[in-house]
Amino acid sequence: MTNPPILDLKDTEAPSVFQPANLLREARRQRGLDYAEVPAICLLDPDGDMVRYLRRPEQARPVEHWACYHTKMWRFEWEGIEIGVVGCAVGAPFAVLLAEQMFASGCRFLISVTSSGQITPVGNGPYFILIDRALRDEGTSYHYLPPSRFAEAAPDVLARLEPLVGTAPVTVHQGASWTTDAPYRETEAAIAAHREAGILAVEMEAAALYAFSRARHCAVACFAHVTNTMAQSEGDFEKGEADGALEALSLAVAAAKAWLSNRNSDN
Repeated sequence: MTNPPILDLKDTEAPSVFQPANLLREARRQRGLDYAEVPAICLLDPDGDMVRYLRRPEQARPVEHWACYHTKMWRFEWEGIEIGVVGCAVGAPFAVLLAEQMFASGCRFLISVTSSGQITPVGNGPYFILIDRALRDEGTSYHYLPPSRFAEAAPDVLARLEPLVGTAPVTVHQGASWTTDAPYRETEAAIAAHREAGILAVEMEAAALYAFSRARHCAVACFAHVTNTMAQSEGDFEKGEADGALEALSLAVAAAKAWLSNRNSDN
């Protein structure tokens, strides 16, 4: 074996036999669903805090025509912006599976706000990081882009959202993250090396979502909600009011507005 299987037989330019639109077609057939587009702006909520918050006062309603086999999508409106959200989409493979299906169903801009561990402190937590590049310490991204150390946010998307640093209703920094498939294998040596390299946080989805974004030319923005230091001290993982849902939602809406505003100015 010259390459490990994760790098072997990868032709990132070749089309896939299995297409998300075809899976969704069959799911609609089996369930008797008509085709209708999901909201143009979609949100991944890996921890599920935003979905739980929105469902308690019934601010969200199900997207009945969402044909995914694995999840429910909820539709809500916040400050005049309609968003479709899927909760508990943890990890790179699951996040990208959903991203593929969202864009095949009418999504135009995908936001991910994921809980993350602090690597390099940049302030008192909790706070958010606009991820501009993510270390590819996972497997999914290598199916979309050739090997490289980082997967980077699309420059046009990043340019639209960079003004949120310093202007968003929550504390937002910008920088690099480390995407891992194995959160319980974050060793002291790895953490120290990534801190030395200036990486700010560790999470589980961004590198794969950015690789998908660049390969499929889909608009994706990833935020890390730094809420913990990998449980190194008692009382860790406190996210704030409503388990951090209110701040995460306000950031997601601010990102949606920034994307829409800049997109409209381009037309």
